[in-house]
Amino acid sequence: MSQQKPEPLGNTPDPADLSAALPADGPNAGLDETVVPAASTPIVATPDPDPEVVAVEAVPVEVVLGYADEAEEEVDMLQEVPAGVGLLTRCAAEAFGAFFLVLAGVGVALYSVYDQIGSLAVGLAFGLAVMAGIVAVGHVSGGHFNPAVTLGAAIAGRTPWRDVLPYWLAQLVGGLAAAAILFLTVPDGLGNLIGKGDGRRGLFSAVSNGFGAHSPLAHLLVDGGVDSDVTFSLVTALLVEVVLTAVFVGIILGSTGRLASTHLSPVAIGLTLTVVILIAMPITNASINPMRSTATAIFADTWALQQLWLFWLAPLLGAAIAGLLYRAFATPQDEEYLVVEEELVEA
Repeated sequence: MSQQKPEPLGNTPDPADLSAALPADGPNAGLDETVVPAASTPIVATPDPDPEVVAVEAVPVEVVLGYADEAEEEVDMLQEVPAGVGLLTRCAAEAFGAFFLVLAGVGVALYSVYDQIGSLAVGLAFGLAVMAGIVAVGHVSGGHFNPAVTLGAAIAGRTPWRDVLPYWLAQLVGGLAAAAILFLTVPDGLGNLIGKGDGRRGLFSAVSNGFGAHSPLAHLLVDGGVDSDVTFSLVTALLVEVVLTAVFVGIILGSTGRLASTHLSPVAIGLTLTVVILIAMPITNASINPMRSTATAIFADTWALQQLWLFWLAPLLGAAIAGLLYRAFATPQDEEYLVVEEELVEA
């Protein structure tokens, strides 16, 4: 790399002029002016301040480097409800996510046989659907797609309470629309063909949530010719749904916290939903989501609507427990996050 001699500053005097300006009887008097020690430092006179220079007000480094907008955007990204997005837009995103969740999960369940392979397919369908929905519209609405998640987020301080009922309504509309499409398109004789009941309502009854005699395991034993009274009681169904929903909502709140790796949160949420569905499927057909339970019960036999209350109560109770625990054990960073978010949401 070639080296160029730097040009002197505009007000920097020439060293030769400085040498001429030194007094003859000064400390350098009598010395040969052409001999300059190698290690000596050139003497440079300090120029007078330029009177035309105007003082400039200090500017923050973030503004100079263009980071101010990025910092504000980061705060918005940390919110469960993004700033600047209208409620109607967020509800539309929730309706779309709920629609896809029911379409994928229930759609796979309708055409699956309840064995290990069929259960895994249903669990993966729900998990992958919620994962894709969060990636697609999670930045718009927060990616709840589940009344229980909305309630847990509100209790945890991650969603304003005024959005709870609109979110619930949007989720129900999306889920019922998907269930209606499945009900109209599924072949009427498919239930008899695969042993899931008579007609479309019988088929939807097989994928609806229930307990006791309507537990999937009880159906499996009866269909297999096993004379057994093995059933899951109301208390067992309630406990399973509460615990698994609390775990699911807790994973959501934890994986989307301030210090979490939010890029991995859709994967964590989707895989968690898959696991909890696989656990609860033999017992209650795995609700974990009141919207999903309502979507199938509307098109099933009457018993599904009669037992639907449990699949609203249990998931909401589990979500409330998760929200309270998250709030109680929030780290200082999370507490700061909640305060900032509340200020931004109320603004």
